[in-house]
Amino acid sequence: MKISFNRMEWAGSVGDLGTLLPLAFGMIMINGLSATGLFLTVGLMYVVAGMYFRVPIAVQPMKVVSAYAIAMALTPGVITGSGILLAALLLLLGATGLVNAVARIVPRQVIRGVQLATGVLLLSKGASLIVGTSPFQAMRGGVEPYLSMQAVGPVPMSIFLGVLFGVITIFLLPNRRYPAGLVVVVCGAAAGAALGAWRELTSAPLGLYPPEFLPFGLPTGMDLTYGLLALVLPQIPMTMGNAVIASRDLSFEYFGVESRRVTDRALCVSMGLANVFSFLVGGMPVCHGAGGLAAHYAFGARTAGSNLVIGVFFVLLAVLLGPGSVTVLHLLPMGVLGVLLFFSGAQLALTIQDVESRSHLFVVVVMLGITLAANLAWAFGVGIVLSHLLERGRITI
Repeated sequence: MKISFNRMEWAGSVGDLGTLLPLAFGMIMINGLSATGLFLTVGLMYVVAGMYFRVPIAVQPMKVVSAYAIAMALTPGVITGSGILLAALLLLLGATGLVNAVARIVPRQVIRGVQLATGVLLLSKGASLIVGTSPFQAMRGGVEPYLSMQAVGPVPMSIFLGVLFGVITIFLLPNRRYPAGLVVVVCGAAAGAALGAWRELTSAPLGLYPPEFLPFGLPTGMDLTYGLLALVLPQIPMTMGNAVIASRDLSFEYFGVESRRVTDRALCVSMGLANVFSFLVGGMPVCHGAGGLAAHYAFGARTAGSNLVIGVFFVLLAVLLGPGSVTVLHLLPMGVLGVLLFFSGAQLALTIQDVESRSHLFVVVVMLGITLAANLAWAFGVGIVLSHLLERGRITI
């Protein structure tokens, strides 16, 4: 596929910031991960994946790992230790082809269940950022922790900005002259700067900041054991369901034969190599994801140009600002990030439109319920078992 750098690619490149940035902020500020290593990993993964796959590919934090690590304030050693364990497992699955055997037992309705559940979670997280009730906002003690104003009269600032930019997004989504994603991010950052976030930039001097090699040292045996039990084992089913199988399926749905390089094996190897690098520079465990791909696509990404745009941005951010890189991203208000997240979730949830069978729809709905009550890893396992029981006539709906 020809690589393009038109305004739609620029708009699509920022579509997934709503997923990436809140978790990245948390893992830098709460867990103490290296901002340089984290953003350099994300940037290089975007660039390398875009050049190899030749279609838009998402780069995201591993959700189970990041959410639990932030909630429990885990040490960098536990997080990087879990990252290298996940890297070894993904490389094993991809290099040996074992992932293909896993994929063969996953029916299409389970893939749709993963996509719907992930989409609804993104919708919910986007809404919580807009309303001001997300864990990150609660932790920082304000709906817009980096702005000087927290409300417009009785209306919280995150709601004011969320509704304003949500309306702008609705009107601009089909507009190719003024792409919604680009307008929302640029104008949102300008609004953030005008409302006081510009002060964050004073602590981000330009320079040259190469990443440190193993900034936290090697993980201890305790780090690896705890990381395996608390982070790696719960993350594996979600990675297989969302970052590999659902991503490959959605990429083919969006780009057809142009996505021929997006295979289960290639996605595993890509994530495995990225997590080896992330471990070495003190970054967070990363993955691909159907939700991120839907976000990029919803805001206009159609070629790997979107990957190169956002990837180069993060590489320059890491190398030129180092530890201060996170302060530049504080220009984007939480309400604006919520809008990006909300619309990317809606785009992903709509992929279930091709589910016609009553029994298949039942599987999808059950998976959504289990995800909301427990997590996507459990939903993925139950969905596979339930699908095979229905196909064998053991139960009927």
